Amino acid sequence: MHITPCRVLVAGLAGVLGAVAVGCASLDQGQAGAGTGVVRGSTPIADPGFLRQYAETYRFGAGRPTAIRATPDGDAVLFLRSGPRSNVRDLYSFDPATGAERVLLTAADLLGGGEEALSAEEKARRERMRLSARGIARYTLSKDGRRILVPLSGDLYVVERATGTTQRLTSDAGYPIDPRFSPDGSRLGVVRDRDLYVQDIATGAETRLTRRDSDAVSYGVSEFVAQEEMGRFHGFWWSPDGEKIAVQRTDESGVEVLRIMDPTRPENPPHEWRYPRPGKANAEVTLGIMPATGGEMVWVQWDRGRYPYLATVKWSEHGPLTILVQNRTQTEEVLLAVDDETGYTTPLLVEEDPAWINLDQDMPRWLPGGRGFLWTTERRGAWQLEHRAPDGSLIRVLTPTDFGYRGLVHVDEATGDVIVQASAEPTETHLWRVPMDATRGGPRPLTSEPGSHGAVYAERGGLHVHTYETSDGRRGWDVVGASGRRLGSLTSVAEAPPFEVNIEWARVGGARRYDASIIRPRDFRPGASYPVIVSVYGGPHAKTVTRTPGRSLLNQWFADHGFIVVQFDGRGTPNRGRAWERAIKNDVITGPLADQVEALRATAQRVPEMDLSRVGIYGWSFGGYFSAHAVMQRPDVYRAGVAGAPVADWLDYDTHYTERYMGLPEANPEGYERASVLTHAPNLERPLLVIHGTADDNVYFMHSLKMADAMFRGGREFEFVPLPGFTHMVPDPLVTERLYTRIIGFFEKTLRD
Repeated sequence: MHITPCRVLVAGLAGVLGAVAVGCASLDQGQAGAGTGVVRGSTPIADPGFLRQYAETYRFGAGRPTAIRATPDGDAVLFLRSGPRSNVRDLYSFDPATGAERVLLTAADLLGGGEEALSAEEKARRERMRLSARGIARYTLSKDGRRILVPLSGDLYVVERATGTTQRLTSDAGYPIDPRFSPDGSRLGVVRDRDLYVQDIATGAETRLTRRDSDAVSYGVSEFVAQEEMGRFHGFWWSPDGEKIAVQRTDESGVEVLRIMDPTRPENPPHEWRYPRPGKANAEVTLGIMPATGGEMVWVQWDRGRYPYLATVKWSEHGPLTILVQNRTQTEEVLLAVDDETGYTTPLLVEEDPAWINLDQDMPRWLPGGRGFLWTTERRGAWQLEHRAPDGSLIRVLTPTDFGYRGLVHVDEATGDVIVQASAEPTETHLWRVPMDATRGGPRPLTSEPGSHGAVYAERGGLHVHTYETSDGRRGWDVVGASGRRLGSLTSVAEAPPFEVNIEWARVGGARRYDASIIRPRDFRPGASYPVIVSVYGGPHAKTVTRTPGRSLLNQWFADHGFIVVQFDGRGTPNRGRAWERAIKNDVITGPLADQVEALRATAQRVPEMDLSRVGIYGWSFGGYFSAHAVMQRPDVYRAGVAGAPVADWLDYDTHYTERYMGLPEANPEGYERASVLTHAPNLERPLLVIHGTADDNVYFMHSLKMADAMFRGGREFEFVPLPGFTHMVPDPLVTERLYTRIIGFFEKTLRD
């Protein structure tokens, strides 16, 4: 085999992603699929200005209403919105009585022309929340709706809704993390420099409640895996009367420290992050209860040796402090009621699953009048909503197994009904009204138009905002009164895409019947032969095939370059029941990769214009991992691949996610080896483009470096584009534009004959 020297090409940011392109060890010229073709011009239908517009409008999402909240009695709807080509958001209010909108607060007014500043901890927290917006990125409404809390650039601003006056609260104690109102709206709980404080709004005086005794200890903030994998972003909780606070204490002294250094700024010290890897130590989490004025801590008692994960905490006026704890392998969890005087706990229910248990952070939802709580479970083979008594015993199962339950939206305390999202069709999401009283009948649909529907309700009165994207591409944010009459809409100033998506949804394959989407060029010529691009995620908790064409604008742009772009949801993806999702236990790649191949071939029978001798695949994160495996394990199917921010080895990802699906490393060593890209990297036969942010603190840059090393040592040829300074998200418009220009160029080079 002839091996060429390693090539290193350095370009500026205005060039190809400001990155390094590496080609190491070309394949023997006699091997098929080396992908050394010349870049061809795009077809005339491809819009040359689309990619810049797509990038500068933040994927056409800038300018849409977001973070929508209705006041408790429904007299106003609050929301955030940016300009059409800006990610700086401001706060708006909609008046249901008049249909008028007005600006409540702008980031520019608060900053007074200054620059917004974010602490490293706040940047990391936003990364966990996948929040790239600036300006007023989020806000909190007091329970009575009178006050709005806005954190911005290290300060806290309290807005009086009745008068519009704004009070600035400052502190020298540190950058504020997760500030939230007390139940009566008179105080704030806030974490500064990893300790918990209570601040009086009227006087601005702060009371420090905790004093950490080590740099590895924090109070009041959730640990990394809780934020990244459990969906729990809070680390303290007010009691309903405001007299006490439950506070998480986190000791990360045993957790491995990983360091991220900016290679373009070697003079700067590296950032250090506590990152628990599979089989290694997690953070030690405990929960205490203390007076909101300060004082002695009462520690909550549970078997932390058996259940080390604090998954969920709820403290409602309708029930006791309630916690959900999990074992390390996430096959067992216990819901506990806590005595806030003694810290003792009482079990309410136990969930078990030999594979794993999915979390639902909306649960439990305690109900007024001592009626118990709502709970969701998959123990009968699919998500179902249950009504449980205060002691945890089952009162009634509210939804059938074939209902396609998605999530809780609202509890209508006046009628006793529950508003939920659900759909028996996996590619759609609808709103339903579910009576808790069996005499009121079964679930009734509130929406029917194909697409995805959601809602945000006022606590009382029935006013809500109906949010939707339909299968024909329409979006809306309709404000609806209690009678069902439309009162107006929240205004979107987002730019309209320059074209519609030419998409077909189908169910393909044999017995498994995979959800599929097929995007043809807008100048599609029946009978012609088109190369194929597979857009993939392929992992758990993410469904790519949905009847929402706005999610496929980029894929349409790819198609307009003369490709057919397809997506498939195989085993392991949600909305198809427990057995379908749990099929990937201990091996997250073998079955899903076989499903993608089967779905691809079945779709080609439906669409004969697909040329299966010219198939590329691309994805990001788990999708990047999947793409790398596809070209390495199935070069007979995939001729080229793009792997964005791929997980190369599950031993280098975090505990809670990895062990959920793969088990503990010592219990499944063969599975970890089989699922590792590093195992297959030396066998690469097809062109592969690897892209990764050097500052990624979710899938660390080391994954791509290890993969590159394995391929290089195996004498394989590949391309490598590091993104200096970027994390797992790439919000910069210029880099976004360069990124997808590079990807389409790669496919034009490797898939054109």
